[in-house]
Amino acid sequence: MNKLLLWFNQTGSPARFDVFARRWSTPSFVLAVILLAIGVYGALLSVPADYKQGDSFRILYIHVPAAWMTLIIFVIMAVQSAIALIWRIKICELIAMASAPIGAVFTAITLISGAVWGKPTWGTWWTWDPRLTSELVLLFLYLGVIGLYSAIDDRRAAGRAAAFLAIIGVVNVPIVHFAVTWWNTLHQGETIRLIGPSKMDGSMVWPLLVMTLATKLWYIGSVLVRARVLNLQQECRKQWVIDRYGESA
Repeated sequence: MNKLLLWFNQTGSPARFDVFARRWSTPSFVLAVILLAIGVYGALLSVPADYKQGDSFRILYIHVPAAWMTLIIFVIMAVQSAIALIWRIKICELIAMASAPIGAVFTAITLISGAVWGKPTWGTWWTWDPRLTSELVLLFLYLGVIGLYSAIDDRRAAGRAAAFLAIIGVVNVPIVHFAVTWWNTLHQGETIRLIGPSKMDGSMVWPLLVMTLATKLWYIGSVLVRARVLNLQQECRKQWVIDRYGESA
């Protein structure tokens, strides 16, 4: 446990985080692209058409992994924000703020792919369904964190204000997840379950799992790159940055 805490504290150092992010961002992207290619192949060429929805169901291989990431990223953002506020770990604040634009993109992908899927399934691009509405609120929360962080010139004050919004906004995550259970909704319920039997045939599951892993690796690579850029921007006058990258950094 002591070694884990020591590693966490060392990685939380801006100079050490820069090395860590530079080392692992590219492998994360490479693995993500490989898995995306495998997942797309499986979704388009390996999996048979659904007996009810035909080929239109294949968009779930984009929609579902993106939807899962919208919730995961917001929870990560809230946890990192709490750590930054309580223990004053600067890197956690940067990871939280770097996560917001990535989460917003995944949320936009979720809403757009859901609309494309909903048109042939429900006969409409949009309905004020509890799941859809709460997901739209999630997008506004992501945009609110981004806007608040950008609107305040003092970086530390901006980070604290945006962190509070992320922590408060995380209450929407269980609302999104359980909307199909709590309310009468057009949106279908859980198809794949971590505990208990899944409603999807096993031959259709593996590309979804591959795509899910790919989106997670893409997030890791993206957040490392974005947090590293924010870190260098804020540390540009520190001696370790000058020694490593020169005055131009």
